[in-house]
Amino acid sequence: MNTKLTAASLMELEDQYGAHNYHPLPVVLDSGEGVFVWDVDGKRYYDFLSAYSAVNQGHCHPKIVNSLVEQAKKLTLTSRAFYNSRLGVYEEFVTKYFGFDKVLPMNTGAEAVETALKLCRKWAYEKKGLEKDSAQIIVCENNFHGRTTTIVSFSVDPDAYNNYGPYTPGFIVIPYNDVVALEKVLTENENVAGFLVEPIQGEAGAYVPDNDYLKQCYDLCRKNNVLFIADEVQTGIARTGKLLACDYEDVKPDILILGKALSGGTYPVSAVLSRNEIMEVIHPGQHGSTFGGNPIAASVAISALEVVRDEKLAENAFALGEIFRNEMKQLCDDSKIASFVRGKGLLNALVINNEGHKDLAWDICLKLAENGLLAKPTHTNIIRFAPPLVITEEQLQECIEIIKDTVKSFG
Repeated sequence: MNTKLTAASLMELEDQYGAHNYHPLPVVLDSGEGVFVWDVDGKRYYDFLSAYSAVNQGHCHPKIVNSLVEQAKKLTLTSRAFYNSRLGVYEEFVTKYFGFDKVLPMNTGAEAVETALKLCRKWAYEKKGLEKDSAQIIVCENNFHGRTTTIVSFSVDPDAYNNYGPYTPGFIVIPYNDVVALEKVLTENENVAGFLVEPIQGEAGAYVPDNDYLKQCYDLCRKNNVLFIADEVQTGIARTGKLLACDYEDVKPDILILGKALSGGTYPVSAVLSRNEIMEVIHPGQHGSTFGGNPIAASVAISALEVVRDEKLAENAFALGEIFRNEMKQLCDDSKIASFVRGKGLLNALVINNEGHKDLAWDICLKLAENGLLAKPTHTNIIRFAPPLVITEEQLQECIEIIKDTVKSFG
């Protein structure tokens, strides 16, 4: 006879047998649909994290899930040793969807970032003509591009990089949202190959740069024959109210990195898109992935992107984001602990004044969960709010009231 495990016993299993590399809220989720998730005891919550923006299309979207199931019944994996009947169809679809010449398919966001870094360096030596092993890539402070050894080598977060050395060289860290700093490095260093940037820094707490920042950076890169590399793993695919966050400034990246919502959260799918002149430096045997471009991933990604287009999720995110931030601004005006709100579309963050209690944001998130809404703090005093983009205005208003009442209960 099967005995249903309690939430406490399930959390204990993870604690005992799993590595302690995460600090989750004490909620054990069991199912999801649309904007909602349910725990093992049947309690319903609004999901305001969306698996870090992987579930933009909502939990278990029937079209996406059906694509996964139907393809899984037919063919799951061939490796790239052979062609498969779905990859070429997907490659044509995704390149035309975003307006690029070619795509290099991978699985996770971190893999896609690593791919972009390799592509940039190879282009620098074979096209730009830099001396071997001299290429530098500029990155920004407080970035979050993943957790591989190379990526943490240019992190400024001690939790990300401590005791993982020796670190990968070849990176220059400058302040985010600082065009002058970028121009200075480009002027002083002839070996710069690329500039890797998040259009909005997600892990840093939905840090939105100044208007025209991306365009000015892009223009500087063009002027200096440096590749502009946009990491839109979290900000892309309608999250910020545009298909890409770069679209706000009409910036077309030389290399675009996508992941997360590329599958609607049903399967690991990521992609690196670029133009022919850059992508052609990669030849057989020089980069790859056993699972990258597998038939399930290809089918799922097409459906996930069709949902974004057909259900007008970017438009919904834009309109509801305006409502959300206006309501949060009112909360901040009336609250001693809610300092300010920032974000674009439905990627937003509420900054908490935690001077008197450093764990205040965590405690607020615990209370939010008790009140039926799931969110998670970052950088101690910032609460991110990023619901699935299928949320309705009526549902959003209900969530706004939950957030307001919860925050007000703390003073």
